Amino acid sequence: MSEPPLLSVRDLTKHYPVTEGLLRRETGRVRAVDGVSFDLRAGETLGLVGESGCGKSTLASTLLHLEEPTDGRVLFDGREVGALSGAERKRFRRETGAVFQDPGTSLDPRMTAGESIGEPLRIHGVADRERRRTVARELCERVGLAAATLDRYPNELSGGQKQRVAIARALVTNPRLLVADEPTAALDTGVGAEILSLLASLAAETGLATLLVSHDLSVVREACDRVAVMYLGRIVELAPTGALFAEPEHPYTRALLAATPAPDPRRRGEGEALGGAVPDPADPPAGCRFHTRCPEVVPPEGVDLDPEVWQAVMALRVRLDGDGVDPTAIRRLVAAGGDAPSAAAVDDAAVAAAVRDEFGLPGQLGDPAAEAAVARAIDALLAGDEGAAAERLAEAFETPCVADDPDRRATAPGRSVACHRYDPDVRNEGDGQ
Repeated sequence: MSEPPLLSVRDLTKHYPVTEGLLRRETGRVRAVDGVSFDLRAGETLGLVGESGCGKSTLASTLLHLEEPTDGRVLFDGREVGALSGAERKRFRRETGAVFQDPGTSLDPRMTAGESIGEPLRIHGVADRERRRTVARELCERVGLAAATLDRYPNELSGGQKQRVAIARALVTNPRLLVADEPTAALDTGVGAEILSLLASLAAETGLATLLVSHDLSVVREACDRVAVMYLGRIVELAPTGALFAEPEHPYTRALLAATPAPDPRRRGEGEALGGAVPDPADPPAGCRFHTRCPEVVPPEGVDLDPEVWQAVMALRVRLDGDGVDPTAIRRLVAAGGDAPSAAAVDDAAVAAAVRDEFGLPGQLGDPAAEAAVARAIDALLAGDEGAAAERLAEAFETPCVADDPDRRATAPGRSVACHRYDPDVRNEGDGQ
């Protein structure tokens, strides 16, 4: 029987209320973390990746209960952290450590490195100053710092030295779990590699479990056993590191990898580049949260369009559902680039053609039913009724990616993905995927 996980996170949620007015009435919520689940075992390093603003750092602080969750459960060594009493909560703090993004702001400028490293020992009952200093000196050696560093203040240390002090402070109570939030972000490549090597050796020597938060996929590939990919508050793919980099399953993961500079010129440009902006976490899209940027939205059953044309149809639909399309502005552009004396003199056919060109839609779609739906939507748009245009596309092109939020489901031992292309009820629709 396999060893139970040290850390179990189940449906963890962290929402921030949006308020307005003198009475601070709640008008909405920012869904920073929205139903995250994963396990972490002793000695394992799990990488957490995603774009800025996806909720990585909030997840890290919430699972440590540095911020109280809105909902969900965090179990550490079988104990639910949210239910721990004062003494038990203090023990949890002793058995966990955190390395924050910027060591320059997480170190007290009035304390020497030795005092900062020893401070957690004082908090947890080690009153002997000399004992604390002895432990701090031993940890300095362990993380690659000279003993003289103990008496220096943060402003006297380099970025790499500050980060090593932060790591030493996080390790001073011999924790079983370390949460490291972008531990190499402010460091040059060489120093960052040394920090990663240090964390790996600690995991091997002590069984330390590590959650490594990073936006740098090269760091995660080098340092982690498994990778969790996060998008807009949710984990969309979880897999062993080698499998994820060799064969990413979620379209967002593929886009992230495609955006990473490739040292091999033969692999340059592989995959789909990630376009568009991350939606507002206070108003996430319905269905799959990635569908507004996804190059692989599942087409409806019976729609016979080339993949590029289908994506163009979806691009128009997403724009109509979001920021909208201004036909008046398009009419002005057509007039400016043609022979019409004014925007009012531009006929609707020219504007309709410009709309199609803007979204990469051909003048005639190969599927007659799809062509009729797009034509009706553009007619409604030109008549000034964006709502009707959006409704016509929604009715004609129903896709599970917009209708339903996909569950994360197992696709192989040890890996899972939240994508309708791996849902047996929809995977054979449309394009035969």
